[in-house]
Amino acid sequence: MTSLKKRATQGVTPIVEGNQATFVWLGKTAPVLHGDMNWWGLDTPAVALKETEKGVWSATVTLPEDAYIEYAFFGDDNDGTTRQLDPLNPRKVSNGIGKYNNFFTMPAHQHAPERKTKRNVPKGRVTKHLIQGVFVGGGKRDVWLYQPPVKEPVPLLLVWDGHDYVFRAKLPTIVDNLIAQKRIQPVALACVQNAGAYRLTEYLTADSALVLATKYVLPLAQEHLNLLDINANEGAYGVLGASMGGLMALYAGLRLPNIFGHVISQSGAFQIKLTDNTPTLIEELLMYKQPPLKIWQDVGMYEWLYPLNQAIHQRLTGLGYDVAYREYSGGHNYPSWANQLADALVAIYPPR
Repeated sequence: MTSLKKRATQGVTPIVEGNQATFVWLGKTAPVLHGDMNWWGLDTPAVALKETEKGVWSATVTLPEDAYIEYAFFGDDNDGTTRQLDPLNPRKVSNGIGKYNNFFTMPAHQHAPERKTKRNVPKGRVTKHLIQGVFVGGGKRDVWLYQPPVKEPVPLLLVWDGHDYVFRAKLPTIVDNLIAQKRIQPVALACVQNAGAYRLTEYLTADSALVLATKYVLPLAQEHLNLLDINANEGAYGVLGASMGGLMALYAGLRLPNIFGHVISQSGAFQIKLTDNTPTLIEELLMYKQPPLKIWQDVGMYEWLYPLNQAIHQRLTGLGYDVAYREYSGGHNYPSWANQLADALVAIYPPR
């Protein structure tokens, strides 16, 4: 039988067989493992590695065969807090907050093909703009506008965390491909950069973000893009966001359904409360039936927001909202959200 050390050094870790993944660490001592599979240690213990051969430590976890998983090692130092990437796995990806995670996929996982630029597909135009005003975290904000490659007026999709959706999720490329495949009606994009260090404050169901959207971003988009008249097409525009942006996306739809009648909420951070006994504004708004919304919700089964998104989904469907809901085998990260975007857009902006 080939030793675990030899298999690990001759290939790439973790070693994936069927629905199991085996992590390997070489050294006198071993760190602990955190990742999507244990909610990064939030209310769940670390994955401990055991010495299976001299100087060879391993741990095996069982996962769905279509899973995408990110992870990192912690410890193997004096205080057990050092974050380390897997030296036996060259695959790494930004975690969005200044560090990197390793990642791997299980055998049945497929990356969304719509994220790839394809030949002979008409390309929309992306332009960068700067808006100035009194905003959370400063007086300037970058906005990326996308005009689809069509002549007729189109609805607008407002995107929170715009930089990440443009450059990490490849949203304009996804829209190009879906339009070319006639899987969605053409849409324009207004992708707004967040407030940086003040992002939590901005997206915590704050009306200041709605002022930013309606008083600054929408006029900019209407000036530079060929959009449907929202006064003549109430609720035609949409709003998209992930995590805190997913919370803010649903809030924008509930507060301004006459503008944002289409909502894509990815891994919404619905757990945020002002105090233990105070309901969130989302919870208050969901006490009563609002005007019609078309909603997409998705959440990973390997993230701490999973049960909260399930609860919000049950509340929405109980009130009669039109909701398409997706649970996927992954965690709280842009590769997972990007993989859902094509289906989300098809659900809320199907061909006319």
